[in-house]
Amino acid sequence: MAMAGKIRFSFQMRVFLTVLTLCWLLVGVFMVLQYHREKEFKASLLDARLQMHNDRIIEDIRQGQHIEDIVARIGTPVKDLRVTLIDRDGNVLYDNNKHIPLPSTNHNDRPEIKDARAYGAGHAVERLSESDDVNYFYSARLGEDGMVVRSAAPYTHSLVDFLKADSTLLWIMAALTLVMSLAVFLSTHTISLSITRLNRFAEKAERGERIFNDEAFPNDELGSIASNIVQLYVQRDEQHRKALRLEQDKIRLKKQLTNNINHELKTPVASILLCLDLLDDHPELETEKKRGFMEKIRVNARRLSALLKDVSTITRMDEGANLIKKEEINLTKLIRDIVEEERLRTSMHISLNIPQLAIYGNRILLESIFRNLIDNAIAYSGATEMTITADTNGNFTISDNGCGIPSEHLPHIFERFYRVDKGRSRAAGGTGLGLSIVRNAIAIHGGEIKAESVGGLTYTFQLKVNKNLTKSS
Repeated sequence: MAMAGKIRFSFQMRVFLTVLTLCWLLVGVFMVLQYHREKEFKASLLDARLQMHNDRIIEDIRQGQHIEDIVARIGTPVKDLRVTLIDRDGNVLYDNNKHIPLPSTNHNDRPEIKDARAYGAGHAVERLSESDDVNYFYSARLGEDGMVVRSAAPYTHSLVDFLKADSTLLWIMAALTLVMSLAVFLSTHTISLSITRLNRFAEKAERGERIFNDEAFPNDELGSIASNIVQLYVQRDEQHRKALRLEQDKIRLKKQLTNNINHELKTPVASILLCLDLLDDHPELETEKKRGFMEKIRVNARRLSALLKDVSTITRMDEGANLIKKEEINLTKLIRDIVEEERLRTSMHISLNIPQLAIYGNRILLESIFRNLIDNAIAYSGATEMTITADTNGNFTISDNGCGIPSEHLPHIFERFYRVDKGRSRAAGGTGLGLSIVRNAIAIHGGEIKAESVGGLTYTFQLKVNKNLTKSS
């Protein structure tokens, strides 16, 4: 019962009072500091006027003039200004106030005198004089032989007004604080709307009620966040179904990849069969040539074995390039070997113009890049010529003079299992996986591939070659 009787402030009121207190505290501190700064500034101005007067007296004394004659001649910058001359021992030698006797007390303990002896000049804002019971503003200047000239301005009504800080700033700050208070109230009211509506949403969600994103939130950051939370909750089931569909698509792609890996296996198999056919058709070949063909069979058999292992790695390319084994490779030699092998199985003229390049990469994936691009040109383009060029920075251009690809297909040709001509691709044994492997293999080696179809098909891509390896090779 006691708890029920307590006053429970709303979120808006708590935030409003907290921010309002901080604002008033900040403005109050600023006003106090500004008030003192203005008073100090005006005191510095008065001190500067009196110090100029002290300097004139010290200069005239230095020229041998008597202090009484000096004071009578130059006058005073402030009405009823009291001028005092104090020697090294703190004794008052002269005071222009003739209505009182010379003070007999030691003046070296006065703050302005201490500062003058320590720093050459000093002042005291307000202190009661022991000799005439009047409050003065003191300014002292150190002269020759330890002598100090001190000017004391009495606190008359005009001097008090001069030293008093201007209250206009205080009123302006008070008005600004009121405006700030109103702005804080409006801001906290807007924030409270978002919190209140979000709280209603949470209560409905807890009860399992159906949520509709039909309640508008304020057009601010918090309102946007609250609206997004509600929208995300409403779309939860739909996003869940999308996630399921994506997972099913991944499973389908993996099955499809398993059923179509022959796209990557056919090249080494074809090379092995070609060598076997040549050996079978030409038993009269010299022993050295037979050894050469047998070596190519061994090389392709090893490549076939390694390729079977790397196909599973290619399917995990999205999980990280660190899964792919890499080594130092003479890229120029690798490309030339591939081109020489491809020339054995096609009448298409392949020209090669690349500098000496080396790369730290995966041999199987690098081979798949160039073999797939050449095989595609042989199988589908109808080209009679192909050119492979590169510069020392690893920028490659592979182009042919074939039929090209319609522009509407170009954005999709690197997608897995995408075919421009499905019937023709299947008849040629293609699966639509080759260019996807090319794109991912190039990405793993630090590059990106693009295709352009103008008077044939042109691929441009970069491989992150190692110039240090290039120089050493």
